[in-house]
Amino acid sequence: MLPSLDGLVFSPTGRAEHGEVDAATSFAYREQDGRVWASYQGGDIVHGHLVGTRAGDTLEFRYVQLNRAGETSSGHCVSTLSRLTDGRLRLDESWRWESRPGAGTSAVEEVLPPVG
Repeated sequence: MLPSLDGLVFSPTGRAEHGEVDAATSFAYREQDGRVWASYQGGDIVHGHLVGTRAGDTLEFRYVQLNRAGETSSGHCVSTLSRLTDGRLRLDESWRWESRPGAGTSAVEEVLPPVG
C-alpha cells in the first residue's frame, strides 16, 4: 500500500470534459484511519470539499463545490492511487455528477513543496 495522503497537495493534470477543476485548482488532502477528506479551490472553484474512505490504494468519496458563477454541484468519485516514476503520487479518478448530468475521468498529481 502506498503512503498516507495526509498533508499532501494535489493538482489536476488538466480539465476534463464536463468537469470544473483544472490545473489552477489545488487539493489539500487529509487522511486518518481509512478516512480521507480534502478542501480545494482555484480556477473556477471558489470552495470545494470532499469526504470519503480509503481501502488499500482505492479512494471512494463524494464532493461538493461552489463555482465562480455561484452554482453549487455535487458528485461521486472512485480514485486509484499510484506512484509516478519521479516518486510523486497520482490519483486516477472516475467521477460522475449527482446534481447534474455528466461524468468523466481525470487525474490529479502530488505537488511538491518548493525546494529551499
